[in-house]
Amino acid sequence: MTDMAHPAGTAAPATTFPERRKVKILNAYVHDVTMDEVVDTLDEGLLLTLHVDMIMKLQKDREFHDILDQFDVITCDSQILYFATKFLGTPVPERVSGSDYFPRFYNRHRDNLDVTVFLLGGKPGIPEVAAKNINAKVGREFVVGTYAPPFNFDDDPAEIDRMIEAVNASGATVLLVGLGGGRQEKFIIRHRERFQNVKLFLPLGGTIDYEAGTFQRPPGWVTEWGFEWLYRLVKEPRQRWHRYVVHEPPVVPLLIKQKLGLYRDPFARRR
Repeated sequence: MTDMAHPAGTAAPATTFPERRKVKILNAYVHDVTMDEVVDTLDEGLLLTLHVDMIMKLQKDREFHDILDQFDVITCDSQILYFATKFLGTPVPERVSGSDYFPRFYNRHRDNLDVTVFLLGGKPGIPEVAAKNINAKVGREFVVGTYAPPFNFDDDPAEIDRMIEAVNASGATVLLVGLGGGRQEKFIIRHRERFQNVKLFLPLGGTIDYEAGTFQRPPGWVTEWGFEWLYRLVKEPRQRWHRYVVHEPPVVPLLIKQKLGLYRDPFARRR
C-alpha cells in the first residue's frame, strides 16, 4: 500500500500484515519493520510497541509473556532497545515508537471517514483534551469518544463493563489504550472479543498525554542519543525515579548475558 489518503467516506482496504523477521531481545522479540511499513500496512489487528519497561516486566510477568504471540506487529519503541539490537548483531532498521506512530496514523487516515478512534486511558480530563487537539489537527471528528477509568479498574467488573460499553456506543473502529505497559496489552487480549466495531487495537501508553500536551517530547537529538529516559527523569523525578533508576537498569547485564549466550528465559523451565 502507498501512503495516500483514501477518498472521503471510503474505507481503506483491510490487509494482513506480512510476515517479518523476528529479532530476539531476551525473552521477547520485535519485528524487523520500518515506521512506513507499519503506518501503511497495518489496518487491522493488534500492535505492540516494546520498550525497556515492558522488557523488564516480561522477566516476571508470565501472563504478559504468554500473550506476545497474539500481537500482529511488535515494534522497537525504545532507542535503548534499538541500540541493543545492534549490540546483539541483529539490528532493526529504526525505532518505531507509539508516540511517533500515532500522529502518522491519524494524518494518513484524516480523509477516511470509516476510521474513527476511541481514547481509553489517562487521568480524568486528559483524554478529552487530547481528543480536542487531535480532531483540530485532523479537521473532523476523528476521535469519537474518551474514557478515563479509575486506577483500580481491573478489580471492578462493573467498571470494565462501562469501559467496553462506552467504546461500543461510540462506534469507533480503532481503540487506543493508555493504561500502562503490560496492563493495557493484557486488557486488550482479555476483552477484545467484546468490542463490536474495533478493528485495530493500539496499546500506546503515554500517547494520550503527549497528544493532550501535558507532557512534552524532548528535542530530537535527546531521543536519538538514547537519553529520553534522563529527560523524563529530570522533568518528573518523583514519578520516574523507580522506573528509570531501579526497575530498568538491570536490562544491561541481561543483554550482555544474551550476547554471551548465557541468558535464560525465566519461564522456559516452567512450560
